[in-house]
Amino acid sequence: GDMRDKNLLRQLFSEFEIDAVIHFAGLKSVGESVNNPIKYWEFNLGSTLCLMKIMQKFCCNCLVFSSSATIYDSSINKRIEENSKIKPINSYGNTKLAIETLIKDIFLSSKSLWKMANLRYFNPIGAHESGLIGEDPKGEPNNIFPLILRVASKKINKLEIFGNDWPTHDGTGIRDYIHVEDLAEGHIKALDFLFKNQSQIINLNLGTGLGTSVLELIRTFEKVTNIEIPFAYSPRRIGDSPSVVADNSLAKEILGWNPKKNIADMCNDGWKWQSYNPNGY
Repeated sequence: GDMRDKNLLRQLFSEFEIDAVIHFAGLKSVGESVNNPIKYWEFNLGSTLCLMKIMQKFCCNCLVFSSSATIYDSSINKRIEENSKIKPINSYGNTKLAIETLIKDIFLSSKSLWKMANLRYFNPIGAHESGLIGEDPKGEPNNIFPLILRVASKKINKLEIFGNDWPTHDGTGIRDYIHVEDLAEGHIKALDFLFKNQSQIINLNLGTGLGTSVLELIRTFEKVTNIEIPFAYSPRRIGDSPSVVADNSLAKEILGWNPKKNIADMCNDGWKWQSYNPNGY
């Protein structure tokens, strides 16, 4: 269903006794958001407004929200902390920040009632280690890892790298890639933390704290899978940043959470999913 559909949400909350919500729903392509901001504001804000209204109506006061590191200032050249400067540079980031602002306003309206966590993702990739659960984007993927998998499986000829003149050691963008299983564990630990503690709102970075360039990601994938990934450089995209790496110490301290998987694991598990599911689900 569509989370903008109040009747659907009302039916779900009526049928089930829901104690908490983990809110993942939303559109997430930076490039598409720059070209179609109205769609992103309508979907991302509209769905959250509907959800919060229904949660309030049914006295469901515990929320874990899937936010994003794109809300931070892209000029930060060190590991990003939760109190780092907030300055999104694209519509996707603007919608995530707006949702965080909405969540904060709702919390402030009744501080003794709400338990809320904004989990600011860095770059989730990989798949479940079994190869049974993975990323199956509909249409043309917008994120780098599904595109690498498509090149590896010969569905497309080469990977397009946006910019080789970034101020990084090899000229390609640096990101903090986190295994999707580590990310999932972060949500469970956040939910446990909220259940066990008093009403509050917390912001937490979910990343590894390690930066990997696009070229390093490609070379690691090639080494792990023994598959060559042809690529070509294109101009930088509007809304991109040179380097985005998390300071994850707060999540470690508060949640007792530690990411366990490295880049090689992410590549291996992602390729296993692709190999087991060549045509997706």
